[in-house]
Amino acid sequence: MEFFGYVASVFIGLVLGLLGGGGSILSIPILVYLFNVPPVQASAYSLFIVGITSLVGAIPKYREHLVNLRTGILFGIPSILTIFCTRKWLVPTIPEILFTVGDFVFTKRLLLLGLFAVLMVLAAIPMIRGKREVYSKNQRFRTFLVIVEGSLIGVLTGLVGAGGGFLIIPALVFLTGLPFKTAVGTSLFIISINSLIGFLGDFLNFSMDWPFLLLITGLAIAGILIGNQFSRKISTIRLRMAFGWLTLLMGCYILFREIW
Repeated sequence: MEFFGYVASVFIGLVLGLLGGGGSILSIPILVYLFNVPPVQASAYSLFIVGITSLVGAIPKYREHLVNLRTGILFGIPSILTIFCTRKWLVPTIPEILFTVGDFVFTKRLLLLGLFAVLMVLAAIPMIRGKREVYSKNQRFRTFLVIVEGSLIGVLTGLVGAGGGFLIIPALVFLTGLPFKTAVGTSLFIISINSLIGFLGDFLNFSMDWPFLLLITGLAIAGILIGNQFSRKISTIRLRMAFGWLTLLMGCYILFREIW
């Protein structure tokens, strides 16, 4: 299973490079089910892996003028604050057993993985529909809504360890008027900052298996470098549809496995 985990780690970066998000959709199941990493630790590792990989992927996008730093910083500041607070103080205080109903035990593991699986299913629906790249006719920059959206995504990122790319990209398009490709590049920049700040909260609370973590991150970086090259040559519509079905199946599998 570990061999398949190492191979699958390349696809974490590949998806990030091609779609500008979705790395956590692969990284957390890979860590939990192929490497048997506990969910809380897996979410921490995912933040580091996706954060470093997204940062590497954002550099060539910036050189191509596809990263809007002003928007990324404005969106990222409230996300950074809520992510750090969530990882540092909220997640460690969640009890291992929240409640029981008869023989059913609602655990911290079920809460985190269940929430993550629900987000996977919700993210899969627009991808499966196969719509063309989103765009907005409204070019007005909605500062207040950008801050609110950044804060909400920060809480979700902090809880489940997901970068939130599929939430960030539509938010950037509709709330700031950015073109889709610029939103993808800016999303990678935001994901990298959010994820690494979120990881800092875990770094202060837990010990890390650095050789393992750096190995998986290195494989994901190789994937995003490949993905960046292919992103210039292929249409991402069918790719998003295929990845959407994979995301839906994985989300349903996680729910089924954790509940039953």
